[in-house]
Amino acid sequence: MNILADFLSKPAQPNPPQVKKSRRGIYIKSPQEIEIMRQAAKIVATVLKEISEQVKPGMTTADLDTYAEKRIREMGAKPSFKGYHGFPGSICASINHEVVHGIPNRRKVIRTGDILKVDTGAYYEGFHGDSCITIGVGEVSPDAAKLIRVAEETLYKGIEKVKAGAYLLDLAEVMQDHAEANGYKIVEEFTGHGVGQNLHEEPSVFNARTYSLPNVKLKAGMTLAIEPILNAGSRFTRTLSDKWTAVTVDNSLSAQFEHTVLVTETGYEILTDRSKI
Repeated sequence: MNILADFLSKPAQPNPPQVKKSRRGIYIKSPQEIEIMRQAAKIVATVLKEISEQVKPGMTTADLDTYAEKRIREMGAKPSFKGYHGFPGSICASINHEVVHGIPNRRKVIRTGDILKVDTGAYYEGFHGDSCITIGVGEVSPDAAKLIRVAEETLYKGIEKVKAGAYLLDLAEVMQDHAEANGYKIVEEFTGHGVGQNLHEEPSVFNARTYSLPNVKLKAGMTLAIEPILNAGSRFTRTLSDKWTAVTVDNSLSAQFEHTVLVTETGYEILTDRSKI
């Protein structure tokens, strides 16, 4: 889930466990805290995998929201998104030209050919996991299928650059280049973020080249939510009257994938890896 930068550092729960901080104010997690994050992330990965296997035409996004909240709670966690700055759902459910932060709704019916973004988080023993997938519902158009494929590839291009000593701009450059080489635009006003005790922590993890944010050097123990968003047309978005749902300005399709990733000395660990569920 991406929220504006001024929400970064607000506590998710009172009296959170102590965590180590670098001089930049970026949380460096201890081995014990990382193990808790593995469990939070596993819950998120499980829910998203289950949703991807059962979503079908005729369901509503509210149906998926109800399912996600039930499963998160069954596994001993709380939905990270529900009530976060007033957001009413346990998932963000965004269809076709909806970019991010779609509010689950009983009137929002999922149809064959839709591309559906499902983003969710779980708060477990003081730490969050966060991940997003894009699902092609039934038979989708070749254009939609390509967008989904390239969006996922773009995420992994960025993840492959993660290791202690690398810089955030290393990730941004390869993600932007891969998206644009395939004819797509990276949405720049929404970024990834640190994740841990808070759902949104420093640093902002930008998905395209920018010099308006610090080019942070990665350190082992950092945990990042990396989440490029690709639009088939214009990169620009607008927010609907619900104050949450962002859509493409030209009604073009949009796709997104996100993982919670641990920085290690030699590379990375994808904490929300659905293939391990």
